[in-house]
Amino acid sequence: VQLQASGGGLVLAGGSLRLSCTASGRTFSNYAVGWFRQAPGKEREFVAAISWNGGSTPYADSVKGRFTISTDNARNTVYLQMSSLKPEDTAVYYCAVDRWGTGTSLPKGYYYWGQGTLVTVSS
Repeated sequence: VQLQASGGGLVLAGGSLRLSCTASGRTFSNYAVGWFRQAPGKEREFVAAISWNGGSTPYADSVKGRFTISTDNARNTVYLQMSSLKPEDTAVYYCAVDRWGTGTSLPKGYYYWGQGTLVTVSS
């Protein structure tokens, strides 16, 4: 399976962006998917995940109330709607398949990482 993340760009603080993660070669319908981000010089950190049926959506505390993860199984796409963006949200955002299906926040629990999309939030 290959994942393609897209939708990144430059946005002013307080603005919004919607990231997309589209899979090819396999459907998302039976898998959980997560979003991570990595800022320059920092470790990759968990942002959010969604179970295959959308029933479980854990979020990192830093994005709760501002980001929303959702899935469109018909389009084989997982979205990350980001609002009230802050400069500290600046990072490369990656999506990946949850190998354990638990919505874990550990990067080692994910595989089939996409190539990442850059989000830059300017103050």
